[in-house]
Amino acid sequence: MKKLLPVFVLTLLLSHTGFAQNQFEVLVERPGEKSLKGIISREVLENDSSFKWYAENLKGYSPNAKALEGLKKQADSIQLLAFMGTWCEDSHFVIPKFYSLLDAAGFSKQRVTLIGVDRSKKTLSHLAEALDVKNVPTLIVLKNGKEMGRVVEFGKYGMFDMDLGEILSSMDKH
Repeated sequence: MKKLLPVFVLTLLLSHTGFAQNQFEVLVERPGEKSLKGIISREVLENDSSFKWYAENLKGYSPNAKALEGLKKQADSIQLLAFMGTWCEDSHFVIPKFYSLLDAAGFSKQRVTLIGVDRSKKTLSHLAEALDVKNVPTLIVLKNGKEMGRVVEFGKYGMFDMDLGEILSSMDKH
């Protein structure tokens, strides 16, 4: 039953995100810092002047070829769940590039859910705890509600997209 709970919560979350892109709380955990906790959209990050880091961290990025190929191959069979902290420098670096990679692959935004966590790594509905998210950013690849792999922070190679490409190419063997 414990294993089914995250899948159930996740299924509800993913089916609900099609109807409402943004369901978040705005927090001020430190003076002059705006944090978003809950389901957020890329557009909020791109358009809110509090998140100037988004555009700045797109510069000079070239997507990993293996990740691009994997996203194109798996485009209709996977969901991506991304946990981030709008306060977190690692998230500032990875998340804009993550979306750039998705754009380059033509990956549907309907298959991506972005979830903001507070500084305690908590989110609405306890989803971070249910999915054992301890660091951000964390990118989770799901197929039929089952986790196929995850990239935590920069990944084991120091390049999140290289790790993502490895996860996606390993799915060809299943």
